[in-house]
Parts: sequence; structure tokens; C-alpha cells
Amino acid sequence: MIYDYCGLHYLDNLSSLASKVLKRLSVLDMTYREYNEFLKRNPQEWDHLVELVTNNETYFFREENQLNELCHAVLPQFRNQPCIRIWSAACSTGEEPYSLAMTIAESGIVPLESVHILATDINKKVLQIASRGWYHEHSLCFRRTPKEMLDKYFFRKDEGFQIKRFIKDRIEFRNLNLLNNEDVAEVGKVDIIFCRNVLIYFDAAATRRVIAKFYNRLNAGGFLFLGHAETLTGMNTHFETINARTTFYYRKGGR
Repeated sequence: MIYDYCGLHYLDNLSSLASKVLKRLSVLDMTYREYNEFLKRNPQEWDHLVELVTNNETYFFREENQLNELCHAVLPQFRNQPCIRIWSAACSTGEEPYSLAMTIAESGIVPLESVHILATDINKKVLQIASRGWYHEHSLCFRRTPKEMLDKYFFRKDEGFQIKRFIKDRIEFRNLNLLNNEDVAEVGKVDIIFCRNVLIYFDAAATRRVIAKFYNRLNAGGFLFLGHAETLTGMNTHFETINARTTFYYRKGGR
């Protein structure tokens, strides 16, 4: 059921799945069989289950080589475009889309006002954290954040740091299931997609479905960034692989 709903592949790792959902079964005082039927009768329960089975580990400025490539090789191709649409397709608690906005602002290659970042995730709980834009000062999400970036793009609030409004205003947060055709269609056309460290939880069939959706959402000449442990090799996806000196990513032909 989880695989059909969102593509996460636990069929070869049932012990991990059990450890994630047993607490919920205990709260509801149900067996697996009873919970199965409960999910069918109560679709809203999927929100709780998704919170348990998704992995949301992330931090600011993750995979810095890709962010550098975005600025030095990709953004200059959009200099004359009045609006640049970027999709952070599994944004978790928001560190990725905020990092994208800060990196673009810091580069000065395109006006930040011309950039619209759509940040989506299937987990509604992490989206609440992301849309708030506040992170505890001792959070590990800051482990790769230079002090000058912290001072420039955040301000002190309570016992943490709040992202500044001019960065926050460039980002729209939305709940979205990557395997839901209607959800993905509502994204519209985009120029750049970041979907990093998500496909490692999918099998080949689900990965092909998601990649096909990304291909359709991208404008001609658009770019796709995946995690370093993820590759489209052998999938015949029609994407062109771009091998830069320190990273690799993908391009849709036609620009």
C-alpha cells in the first residue's frame, strides 16, 4: 500500500518499516491487518503514516558542488529570462530551497526577484517547519553554514535563527506526492529541478515514473539535479548527462 501510494520501497526491508509504524499501531491499539483496513476507510491517516516512513535528514548548503555548478554554469543561461522557475521536489524542512535562494542571491548572476522556487514535499509536518523558516541554534542543519551567510540571511529569534523575509518571499511551499499525476501536473513548467536523495528510496519502476514526470515538467533546455548516489544510467530517459569537474547533472534537450 505504501509503495502504491508514494513509491517508497520497503518490501526488502520490512523490519525497518515495522520499527517505524509500531508506535502508531500501539497508539491506535490495532494490528497490522486492522490498520490496513483503517487506512482504506480513513485516507487522512496517510498524513500520519507518511510522517513515520519518510526520511527528512537534510542541512543548509548540502552538496555544495552542485550549488556552485548552478551558479557558474546553469544560471548564466537564464540571464535574459524574466522569470526563472525552480522546483525543489522534496524539500523536507526547507533547507534546500532556502539554500538555493541564498546561493542565487549571493551570486548576483540573475536578480533574485526574477526567481520563483516551488518547494514541495509529501510530509505535511516538515512543510510546516519549512514554511516557518526558523531553526534552533544548535540544529545540525547549520553544520555547513558559513557564519557570514548566517549573519547576512538570518536574524536571531528566540533560541534560533529566522530566515529573512526577502529570501522567504521567493519560495512557495506546497504539499505534493511525486507519484500523483494531478499533483505534479499542477506544478506547471519549470526551468530547473532539484530532487536529491529521494530516488534512493524508490525501486527502478517508481524511479522511471518520477523521472518521466520531471522530463515533462521541464522546459526545453531545463536542468535536473539528483543526489550524488542517484543516476539515470541505463534508464533511457532522454536526458543528456552533463559531467562537470566536481559533479554531474542532467539536461533536457531543445534550448
